[in-house]
Amino acid sequence: MSTLKGVTDMIKANKLQFNYISPENKPVNALDQIDLELLKGEFTAIIGHNGSGKSTLAKLMNATLLPSGGKMYVLGMDTQDENRLWEIRRNAGMVFQNPDNQIVATIVEEDVAFGPENLGVHPDEIRQRVDASLASVNMTEHLKKPPHLLSGGQKQRVAIAGVLAMKPQCIILDEPTAMLDPSGRKEVLDTIMHLNKEEGITIVLITHFMEEAVLADRVVVMESGHVIMDDTPKKVFSHVEKLQALGLDVPQVTLLAHEMRKSGLNLPEDVLTVEEMVNVIWQLK
Repeated sequence: MSTLKGVTDMIKANKLQFNYISPENKPVNALDQIDLELLKGEFTAIIGHNGSGKSTLAKLMNATLLPSGGKMYVLGMDTQDENRLWEIRRNAGMVFQNPDNQIVATIVEEDVAFGPENLGVHPDEIRQRVDASLASVNMTEHLKKPPHLLSGGQKQRVAIAGVLAMKPQCIILDEPTAMLDPSGRKEVLDTIMHLNKEEGITIVLITHFMEEAVLADRVVVMESGHVIMDDTPKKVFSHVEKLQALGLDVPQVTLLAHEMRKSGLNLPEDVLTVEEMVNVIWQLK
């Protein structure tokens, strides 16, 4: 565990590259010379249109994929070091888009216990982890239920609890709300915010919902395998026309403020929420 001491970077990419062969048998450079450092305790949202490389980057953070060139580090551990693979994946847990692909047991509590059981954790400790993980995602009352009886949002929270039971320092979520209705999305987002703000877990959220990205401490924008923007949500989303040129949306409130500003109203460029818009309009009176 000595590599973990004094490490402030949760995730670090150094000249990271990833290449693959397309179905048409053509080489594709999915990621090209990525340099990125994500600090412990940060909540980072990664956005970009389909094919920008964001999901590939997420899988490299968890060592689901390995670099074609350069390096990816998790808590200072090289993901290409086979001897550290389990430790890397335990510390950087992954939650995918479809919770049905991640749920493996027929009862909620058994599914959450699956990860620590495979780590060889003592049964008494597993019981404690299962209870604590389900409590963290507000799913304790469902511990005896079959997962197929749960809603989409509840299933995704069970998937998150299964990762939590491994005691990770970071959770990487690859479009976890893409298949959910608004109610399910809110359940999952509330859970993510709680884990980050109350429990100090580093969050990396891959999303195409800009209203989710504004909740992060930091937004990374990807295009054609490159990081082209990396800043606070206010600064990133102030570049409305640049983001639109990339085929990306911006929060509706930000777009409204942008259009009002073009009409001659003196509004700031970094309005992100309805509450901020209300305050700005009130000050115009």
